[in-house]
Amino acid sequence: MGVIKFGTSGWRGIIGEEFTLEKVRVVIQAIADYVKKEGIHDKGLIIGYDSRFMGEWYAKEAVKILSANDIKSYLTNRETPTPVISFEILNKGTAGAINFTASHNPPEYNGVKFSPSWGGPALPDTTSWIEKRANELWGQISFKEDLSFEKIEKEGKVIVYDPKEGYLNRLKEIIDFKTIFQSQLKVIIDPMFGTARDYIDNILENEGLKCKVIHDFRDPYFGGRAPDPMEKNLQEIISWMQEDKKIALGVATDGDGDRFGIVDKGGKFVNPNLVLAVLYHYLIKYRGLAGGVGRSYATTHLLDRIARKYGYTVFETPVGFKYLGELLSNKKIVLGGEESAGLSIIDHVPEKDGILACLLVVEAVAKRGASVFAMVKEIFDEVGPLFSLRKNYLITPEIKKTFKDKLAHIPSSFAGLKVVDKKEIDGVKIYLENDCWLLFRESGTEPVIRIYAEAEDPVKVEELLESGRKYILGE
Repeated sequence: MGVIKFGTSGWRGIIGEEFTLEKVRVVIQAIADYVKKEGIHDKGLIIGYDSRFMGEWYAKEAVKILSANDIKSYLTNRETPTPVISFEILNKGTAGAINFTASHNPPEYNGVKFSPSWGGPALPDTTSWIEKRANELWGQISFKEDLSFEKIEKEGKVIVYDPKEGYLNRLKEIIDFKTIFQSQLKVIIDPMFGTARDYIDNILENEGLKCKVIHDFRDPYFGGRAPDPMEKNLQEIISWMQEDKKIALGVATDGDGDRFGIVDKGGKFVNPNLVLAVLYHYLIKYRGLAGGVGRSYATTHLLDRIARKYGYTVFETPVGFKYLGELLSNKKIVLGGEESAGLSIIDHVPEKDGILACLLVVEAVAKRGASVFAMVKEIFDEVGPLFSLRKNYLITPEIKKTFKDKLAHIPSSFAGLKVVDKKEIDGVKIYLENDCWLLFRESGTEPVIRIYAEAEDPVKVEELLESGRKYILGE
C-alpha cells in the first residue's frame, strides 16, 4: 500500500501525522497531472477549504503548484461549503475543484477532495489514477520554494473571489421562499462553526424570516467535537427547542456544509433516513416532481416503498455520494440520498448539499403546516413503518483480523430472524425475514466498523444491532 490512500470521499488524515505538507504537495501535483492528461487544464481549477486549521495556507500551496503547471486557479476568499464549490465548477465550467476538507471528521483531521468537471465527487477510476500517480511522485520530485502567491495573483494566474452570491441565487430558484415567509416559522440554525455560516440564516433573513443562530463563527476545533450533525452533537439546539415551544424547527450542517441535521418541534431529533423519506415523498406528492430515487446500500428501504407506491424506480448504489451524484448528473433520479445525512436533487449540484436539505425541510414544514414527525406518520400510514439505526465500533487489530472471515461465514439467523439473502456490494448486507436487514462494512474514511439495521419495530432494530455487534466482536 502506498503512503497516500483515497477513501470514500478523498484523502484524509490526522494533521501533522498522515496529513503533511509534503503529501499535500504530491497529491496536488497528481491532480495537476490528471487534468493535463485529460486535456482540460486550460479551464482552470477552483480551490476551496473548510474551517480547519491552516486550510487557507494549504489552499495557497495548491495555487502555487497549479501555477507551476500553467493551470489557473479560482481561490475562494473564505472557508466555503462543499456544495458551493460543486456549484461553481458547473457555473464557471472549470476542469474541477480541489477542496481541503475532512467534512464531519474530528478537528485533528484534514483532507483533500477532488471533484472533476461534472461537479460531483470523483469516481473510483479518477481517484485511483490520482492515488497511483501521487504514490509514484512520492519522494521523486521537489517543489520550488521561491514561488510567491502575491506574484501569482499579480500575474492573473489566480483569481480570489466570493462564490456565495451565485449559489444563493440558485437556491432562490429552487426553494419556495414566498411560502416560507408567509408561514413565519421560528427556526434555529447551527452551522457547527463550519463553512455554512451566513448561508441558511443569510438567505432566510433576506427573504423575511428571522432566525436564531448558534455557533456561527469559525472555530477550527469545532467546539471540541467532530462537526457531525448527529443527535449527540446537537444538544444545544435540542435544549433551546425544549425550552422555547414556539421554535418549529432546528436545522444544522456539518463542517463543510454537505450534511444536514434536523430537530423537530419540541427538540426531537429526526433520523436522517426519515428526513430523506419525508423529502422524497414531499417532492413527488406535493411538489409534483416525477422520477425515481437513488440511495446507497446502507440507506432506508422506506424510499423503495414510496417509489413503488408512486410507480418510480429505485437505484441502489455502493456507499459514497459519487455514485448518486452520477445518477443525478445523468438525470436518472429526482433525489439521491445517503443515511449519513447526504442529499441532493435533480437540476442542482451532483453533490451532497446540507444547506439545500435544510431549506427543503423548512419549506416542507411551512407548506404543509405540519411537523416533520407528522409527515413521517403520513408516510408510515401510506407504506408501513420502517425504523433504522447505525452504530460504529473502533477497529482493533484483533477485530480487523477476523472481520473478513466473519463476513464470509454468516450465521443462519440474527436476533431470531432467519437470513433469506446476502449481497456484497460495499460490505455485506444481510436480508432477513419481515423486511428487516443488517449491513456490516468498514468505513472508507475512519478506523471503524459500521453496523446498520432496519426493521418495522425500533425494539427489533436494537436487537439486530446487538446481535450483529456480538457476532462481529466475537462475544
